Amino acid sequence: MIIRRSRCKARTIPFILLILAPMLAAATTPKISSETENAFSKLQANPQVKQGLEFIKNDDANTIAEQKAIVAISAPPFKEKVRAEYYMKRLQELGLKDVKMDSEGNVYGIRPGTGKGPKIFVEAHLDTVFPEGTNTKPVEKDGKIFAPGISDNTRGLAAMLSVIRAFDATGIKTVRDVIFCGTVGEEGLGDLRGMKAFFREHKDITASLNIDGAPIQEITYLATGSHRYEIHFKGAGGHSFGAFGRPSAIHAMGRAIAKIAEVRTPSDPKTTFTVGTVSGGTSVNAIAADAVMLLDMRSNSQEELLKLERQIMSLLQPAVDEENARWNNEVKVSVETKLVGDRPADSQSPDAPIVQAAWLSTRAIGIAPELRTASSTNANLPINLGIPAVTLTSGGEEGFNHAPGEWWEPKNAYLGPQRIFIMTLGLAGVDGITQ
Repeated sequence: MIIRRSRCKARTIPFILLILAPMLAAATTPKISSETENAFSKLQANPQVKQGLEFIKNDDANTIAEQKAIVAISAPPFKEKVRAEYYMKRLQELGLKDVKMDSEGNVYGIRPGTGKGPKIFVEAHLDTVFPEGTNTKPVEKDGKIFAPGISDNTRGLAAMLSVIRAFDATGIKTVRDVIFCGTVGEEGLGDLRGMKAFFREHKDITASLNIDGAPIQEITYLATGSHRYEIHFKGAGGHSFGAFGRPSAIHAMGRAIAKIAEVRTPSDPKTTFTVGTVSGGTSVNAIAADAVMLLDMRSNSQEELLKLERQIMSLLQPAVDEENARWNNEVKVSVETKLVGDRPADSQSPDAPIVQAAWLSTRAIGIAPELRTASSTNANLPINLGIPAVTLTSGGEEGFNHAPGEWWEPKNAYLGPQRIFIMTLGLAGVDGITQ
């Protein structure tokens, strides 16, 4: 099949599509073209493809063992290097060409095709949400594997290695080169820094397949955007008794949070906000000189996201003014803001060839596909750049993601890498079979 880069930036998609996209996703079946249907029929009938799917099923235990080995290597935000070095070694051992770690910390290698056309990008993120020092050693109980990060996204990393092994076992030759990559900076304040760095340096990517999550039927093709701010309130501080009458940075922050809590947002397109963390002050008996909060805002519509941002940011200075007016002191509190996260909200048609390919890849492994409503994944970045992209899941069942009790269950887990394998072939083409 042929995947074509959009001629225009994703931000030119009409606003109405961004508004309706989540509703369409929940109710829409992609219109499958005869070209795409024919390509996947050929793939499913091909002996090498069948061999690859069978290999992945038989490789299941090895893939799970790899998953447990990877999760034991801690990968906190901005400190993914140790896991990245391990993963780079695995890519080298599996025979990928030009394996390297870039300046941002991504590790990747190429499986060459026949050299026709731009490259296909397949990735899973290396980082987890858990801070340094978290015990990530896996523990098995009642058929489940418990470990922080065991599913999100260690499973994606392990599934990708199984797919590479299937390529080697079958000797199947793709038309396009395929880049397999472990990326950094997907979680927390990582701000998609790995994806942003990679796509800055590589202008020859024609489609992006992102691996994240577990439920095997899901296809994510719409991007929930987010803006995140560090908001810093500053004052002079002082003794709680001796300097009483000076405005407090914490009190100013409290006034701001109270105003933010009263903001109303639309349910469709879904638009949300939260003050996620707060910190500040030095002692119980001191007027706070500093207070910092982290604010997260999300929406399935870039327009609504910007509208929410303007509304909330307009509440900060009035909160400070009220705190200063309350005490009428020559010492004042001020506020500064810093953008620390910018994930674009964007959309693509449910009938896009890459969505058709994801749909047929899911059907090919005997699963009824499901188009998800918008979500925030590494696919946000290429979609916003006008590059066709979807996020597919990696198999098994999961629970308590982003919590210390995170677990993953290997129920028919091989279906995840099977779908990724046939999807990659659909995008890259198989020499002599499909383009």
